[in-house]
Amino acid sequence: MSDKPSVLFVCVHNAGRSQMAAAWLAHLAGDRVEVRSAGSAPAEHVNPAAVEAMREVGIDMSAETPKILTVDAVRASDVCITMGCGDTCPVFPGKRYLDWKLDDPAGRGVDAVRPIRDEIRKLVEGLIEEIAPEAAK
Repeated sequence: MSDKPSVLFVCVHNAGRSQMAAAWLAHLAGDRVEVRSAGSAPAEHVNPAAVEAMREVGIDMSAETPKILTVDAVRASDVCITMGCGDTCPVFPGKRYLDWKLDDPAGRGVDAVRPIRDEIRKLVEGLIEEIAPEAAK
């Protein structure tokens, strides 16, 4: 068992919001947090506009692939953050659940994805302050 907090980001397709959130958390928190992402109905590939928007801020998500949400992924996570996936996330006692209300980047160009990317960064920064502050390094 790891003593570092673990976070699971979940959206329907695991192709946009959850991938960007996972990338931000890994980038900003480094090895202080275990990061996972998944989708209730994963897409075939990550949204190209999300990949490009993240590339613009120096984060490469081009090798990421959407993953299916599993009970084991939820069980292994301390915090489960949903983003528009409704009731598809299994609920276990002792886990913390958050629902981030974010626009879906599906079908949008990079200009429309940038504000979503920036909002996700703010939410992730707040999460890091709460679960893995700098002093915990």
